[in-house]
Amino acid sequence: MRALLRTVGELSVTAGLILMLFCAYLLWGTGAYTQSQQLLLQRELEERNAGRLARIELGEAVALLRIPKLGRGYRYAVVEGVDAEHLKKGPGHDPASAPPGKVGNFVISGHRTTYAAPFNRLDELERDDEIIVEAREARYTYRVTSQDIVEPDEVEVLAPVPGKPDIRPIRAFITLSTCHPEYSAAQRLIVYGVLKKTELRKE
Repeated sequence: MRALLRTVGELSVTAGLILMLFCAYLLWGTGAYTQSQQLLLQRELEERNAGRLARIELGEAVALLRIPKLGRGYRYAVVEGVDAEHLKKGPGHDPASAPPGKVGNFVISGHRTTYAAPFNRLDELERDDEIIVEAREARYTYRVTSQDIVEPDEVEVLAPVPGKPDIRPIRAFITLSTCHPEYSAAQRLIVYGVLKKTELRKE
């Protein structure tokens, strides 16, 4: 009996260590991958901005996302696409939604706890906070209007007019989406905003 208990104890310790290592990988190992991909994507953005405007393919950089409320160092290249492989690189633009700065809803999804957790602090955003999107043609500044927590199947929040799928848009919106609560995908945390200012880039 004593030998059995010792064996069970040793197995429990081993399993615990393996679990800790796996959690460490999820939190830090995946972040290292995202950071390396971000360097590539941000370099790609610089090259794209220096050259002629070209069609953006899935997996390529769309724009640079900055949120001043979250610190001066908050800078993420937004990748085109929201599949798992795309979101490992950073926040992803839903290709079915509007391009940055255009009439409609510019929808961005991002991880909250893994892969550098770009949207970990999304819940800190308040009304009138700025969301800055730097695209090839212009810098777009959006103003946060509200946030909400919804069920995963409430896809109307991603409509051209958020929450109103039957209405045709006449303004430019932005919607940021991530999992809620932390370490769970039970619900979605949504931050909404509207375009406040457009600053065209000089050719």
